[in-house]
Amino acid sequence: MRTRLAAAAAALVALASGAILGAEGPSPEIPSARLEAIETAVSTEMARQGIPGLSIAIGQGGTVRFTSGYGLADLENSVPARAATVYRLASVSKPMTAVAALQLAERGALDLDAPIQKYVPAFPEKPWPVTARLLLGHLGGVRHYRDDEPTNTRPYGGLDDSLAFFKDDALVAEPGARFVYSTYGYNLVGAAVEGAAGKPFVEVLEEGIFAPAGMVSTRVDEVASLIPNRAQGYLRLPSGEVHNSALADVSYKVPGGGLCATASDVARFGLALTSGTLLKKDTLAQMLTSQRTREGRPTSYGLGLNVSGPGRRREAWHTGGQERVTTLLYLQPDAGLVVALLSNLEHASLTDLARRVADLLTAEVVVVGSPSQ
Repeated sequence: MRTRLAAAAAALVALASGAILGAEGPSPEIPSARLEAIETAVSTEMARQGIPGLSIAIGQGGTVRFTSGYGLADLENSVPARAATVYRLASVSKPMTAVAALQLAERGALDLDAPIQKYVPAFPEKPWPVTARLLLGHLGGVRHYRDDEPTNTRPYGGLDDSLAFFKDDALVAEPGARFVYSTYGYNLVGAAVEGAAGKPFVEVLEEGIFAPAGMVSTRVDEVASLIPNRAQGYLRLPSGEVHNSALADVSYKVPGGGLCATASDVARFGLALTSGTLLKKDTLAQMLTSQRTREGRPTSYGLGLNVSGPGRRREAWHTGGQERVTTLLYLQPDAGLVVALLSNLEHASLTDLARRVADLLTAEVVVVGSPSQ
């Protein structure tokens, strides 16, 4: 089996070096020279990192301008990665949860600065108040994973049930004192969304985000369900061998990392976010502004997205990493530019590739033989 997997892994490097699998076709809006450069950058990076399969979607001007798949979504069965391949989103789920909370805040249904128990009475009171705003900025003091928790295999039926993972634990920091990245903090936000809306969390997403953004494939990543075009997931060992990822039932963390989708849907979310379809202008500005600790130190994280620091072009992004995947939503909000990258290799690195794709898309095209050369 390991020999066959090693052979498949070697084959995918050859595929990634030039072959495009499952492309929906180039958009006439993007010059072929730019597309060729973008695809070369993707294939080169896949070969460098040994990524089995990857799907990309590029959005600009309010529309998805290009989407395609590269390599293999399933090594054992030689299934190509395509534009329609569905991947776990991992923490790229967090910005969607943040938008749901901010939409409720716009309507006055969710007070971001009220004690979270107002909406989640099942969460015990702590020595200090915990609020949705602090949780959205990872300043709420709620802990992150313990070592054995990401590979949970128990299915959870609802958000209140999944709070059992962490609700009785002490806070790891006084709220507002320091940045502590926490998927469980986002679970708590999701429970607050559910409580404030008076309906299941997923229904809130479907009505407030998926439908208006035109997201047709996004759903909860259920291990037992049959999800068409779902990618398999892989882990590369220090030896270079590729193994199947460990089993993980992510029903315990749907708001923080339990959705799945195509790259096109992730790009549609980014476009709807930056265009004002999902949030008012002032609310989006809050989302894209770095939060600060109580002492005034910037965290480089807004309300659901990482944000660029002073002196750099304005950009926002969120990475995702869990069993089966590495994912990325990358935005240049002032340009309305979105790059979505979803891969089926754990511990890959995609942020530099997204920036490279964005640069190639916006760079001036030099005509061969022109006087400027």
